[in-house]
Amino acid sequence: MRFLVDECVGTTVSEFLKSTNHIVISVFDELRGSTDDELLFKSNTENYILITSDKDFGEMVFKNQKPHNGIILIRCKPNNFKQKILVLTKLLQNYSAKLENNFVVVTNENVRIITK
Repeated sequence: MRFLVDECVGTTVSEFLKSTNHIVISVFDELRGSTDDELLFKSNTENYILITSDKDFGEMVFKNQKPHNGIILIRCKPNNFKQKILVLTKLLQNYSAKLENNFVVVTNENVRIITK
């Protein structure tokens, strides 16, 4: 899969995804300082699923009707790279076919998929 990993998610998560043979753009490494609008546009036009912890993307997609190729909003506790990798691993194992073009909220206990 193709992922654009927001700065707030972290480089360790980006490296983990790369190590599991995904195509990954790390915002921290490659697009530092980009606005949310720029990230959403890039992920949509270049067919990346955006992985973020920033709730502002929900408003952009639902209130402002911005197009997207898929967004994964991580809301886990503790909010550290180990927990993020754990919830992403479970998400990819169980829901990978449902990530593209959907808004997905993943927590320690739940996965909520909101279709376009």
